[in-house]
Amino acid sequence: MHPHPVTRPIGAPTAEGFDFNDRPFLVFWEITRACALACQHCRAEAQPRRNPEELDPAESQRLIGQLADWKPPMLILTGGDPLMRRDAIDLVRNASEAGLHVGLSPSATPRLLRTDFAQLKEAGVQRMSLSLDGATRETHDAFRGVPGTYDRTIEAVRRAHAAGLSLQINTTLTRGNVEEYESFKRLMFVLKPAMWSVFLLVPTGRAGLESLPDAAEIERIFEDMAGLVGNAPFAVKTTEGHHFRRVLIQQRCGGASRSRPGLSSPPGIRDGRGVMFISHTGEVSPSGFLPIVCGNVRSTHPAEIYRQHPLFVSLRDNNALGGKCGRCEFRSVCGGSRARAYGVTGDPFAADPACIYQPVLAG
Repeated sequence: MHPHPVTRPIGAPTAEGFDFNDRPFLVFWEITRACALACQHCRAEAQPRRNPEELDPAESQRLIGQLADWKPPMLILTGGDPLMRRDAIDLVRNASEAGLHVGLSPSATPRLLRTDFAQLKEAGVQRMSLSLDGATRETHDAFRGVPGTYDRTIEAVRRAHAAGLSLQINTTLTRGNVEEYESFKRLMFVLKPAMWSVFLLVPTGRAGLESLPDAAEIERIFEDMAGLVGNAPFAVKTTEGHHFRRVLIQQRCGGASRSRPGLSSPPGIRDGRGVMFISHTGEVSPSGFLPIVCGNVRSTHPAEIYRQHPLFVSLRDNNALGGKCGRCEFRSVCGGSRARAYGVTGDPFAADPACIYQPVLAG
């Protein structure tokens, strides 16, 4: 399961003036749910074998053509482990040749280390993401459920650098690893990714509510992370931790675009608002963590689903937000995690339970 947007590839379009109503900035395509790992938090509840109902090569090529005509700035091939599909590199090449900017989120398995990283770059991978969810061998391997995963990840980082592949490292913050934050931060200075993406857990798939860190602890970490932006040798972003943008603005007292160097996604991007997820069987949802099915690319063009489905339309409306998120003066750049609101309350428009901020009420 790879939750993080693979952002800011070399040569990718900028976010200035982006129209969320026309197209998503990020399209995640889960090309398979098969994976050799057994991660505690897996959104996809990944399985050891591929599903026979996956989009087949002809359907996959048709989808690539539709996306190429629509031109979302970034297509991320994810899973499961996308490399469990034998044609994964072909899909990268086809999408790249069609004009799409392609990211890849593989799992750190022996299969990855048998892959030629130079071939991945040649096929058109603009950025590859790897996950580190424990700052030590012991904690990461326990998190991922398979011994040796930490060592394979570190080796994959080395090979990505050697091949000149732009690299993103993803870290999932949970109640079980939040105390390792300082160690994670030190490790990033050693591994030197282009981007460090910190994912704030969403209760879905194998991840339960009891694994969500305390909101006050999240706030403290975000305040520290804000000091890295523009100062660390790597860019910093969050996934499903949108209130990090509010923390940045509060610290910098400036506009979001000026205070977010290295973060290429438009301000206000969130589930269904600049983000679209396509499952291994073609089902379309606002994101992989907001698993409400809005259609299927086998029968409907993805652009039609994104532009017209009532859930997508409502999720793009800042005034549709409920609770304190609906009253918050930062809702246009944040808006909270719609996926976490849904996972905790069953209402995708409820307040994000991971944010402690109390809005300043007008009047």
